Amino acid sequence: MDHRRRSRVASAPPLPGPSAVGARRRRGTRASVATLLAVVGPGLMVMLADTDAGSVVTAAQSGARFRFALVVPELALIPVLYLVQEMTVRLGLITGLGHGALIRQTFGRPWAVLSAVTLFVACLGALVTEFAGIAGVGLLVDVPRWLSIGAVSAALLALILLGRYRRVEHVGIAIGALELLFLPAALAAHPHLGAVAHDVVHPWRASAGYPALLAANVGAVIMPWMIFYQQEAVIDRGRQGRPLRAVVRSSRLDTATGAVVTQVIMIAVVVAVGATLGVTQPGRSLGSVGAIATALTPFLGRAGAVSLFGLGLVGAAIVATLVASLAGAWGVAEVLGWRHSLNDAPGRAVGFYALAVAGVVVGAVLVLVAPDLVTLSVNIEVLNACLLPIVLGFLLALEGRLPAPWRMRGARRLATYAVSGLVIVVGLATAGATLAHLA
Repeated sequence: MDHRRRSRVASAPPLPGPSAVGARRRRGTRASVATLLAVVGPGLMVMLADTDAGSVVTAAQSGARFRFALVVPELALIPVLYLVQEMTVRLGLITGLGHGALIRQTFGRPWAVLSAVTLFVACLGALVTEFAGIAGVGLLVDVPRWLSIGAVSAALLALILLGRYRRVEHVGIAIGALELLFLPAALAAHPHLGAVAHDVVHPWRASAGYPALLAANVGAVIMPWMIFYQQEAVIDRGRQGRPLRAVVRSSRLDTATGAVVTQVIMIAVVVAVGATLGVTQPGRSLGSVGAIATALTPFLGRAGAVSLFGLGLVGAAIVATLVASLAGAWGVAEVLGWRHSLNDAPGRAVGFYALAVAGVVVGAVLVLVAPDLVTLSVNIEVLNACLLPIVLGFLLALEGRLPAPWRMRGARRLATYAVSGLVIVVGLATAGATLAHLA
């Protein structure tokens, strides 16, 4: 080895020891987590809430009736979710106003009051549906309805009254992550890949019940409270000193990620039930959470059916309850001109927090006194479908009034209007069919 080479070796820095390597890895992990938390947020949370108790029952019924045929429509709903919810991101970040406040400023107080009434009814309906799902899971493990609903209500009220948007968001996403338990449930059902591939390639069924279930899946993809929640949430979250375009980009990624995650979860429910009941008992009616868990017990075992499906649905119902209660409080408070930020202490935004508390309490009480939770949930789904034209109509009208650089143009605008129109038509068709069936 010549002199120059020896000098280079002698002057080279020493290799890092195990402690230094471990510290570097920990710093890298913390940086990765920080990056992830900076991207995910309102979009992921609102999409996890979209996979609520009613959506899970619909997906389970789809698998029981038609095996894996509705996997393709579930995939097709990903861009539908993204296109609609992405508009709320731009409206909130560019105007700095929540949905109700923006309607009041743009169209006047009477139209804002109409939007607030629509929202309040939709949110109350959603709360009833979610509490009904929670009660159903509680009954699976012999927990009385009053205890399961009371415990969840108390925890939600404590979280809301503690305030701070970031805390609510992190807790909501953590609870909503329980929905990922539907994925191992699908794997435990051992779906036959050949049968899945066949149904994916040939998704249409000539059965009279197929169009109704297809419409139910499409009609339930957009909830009125999702729009109000995400628009206000991106404002409460703040830009954190970043340029507007960077925040819009990350919020779009957050929304796209949430749209993919929620539909993958829905597909997991379809596959889990399709691979079991769809093969052995095709056409079996699954009108409640208890019916789903009971039907899956022979295939997944009692512990598997309760833990995977039960906990997954509890996560979905709780995050949906949190989102719906806050969305209702935000929307009504905006229209009335009250302070309405989660970053304000309850003493500074009394009306906003009172509305959120009232929503949780009234929803819980209605479920406790209602004798027939299944019929109640169905009626709520019909109501949401009937409200869609008002909610999506306002959303499209507001988007069209954004500054020119931020408005949709060309093919994207046509696609969004077509998708919104389809959701409205299918939602109304679902409502009509359901009312005709109930009559």
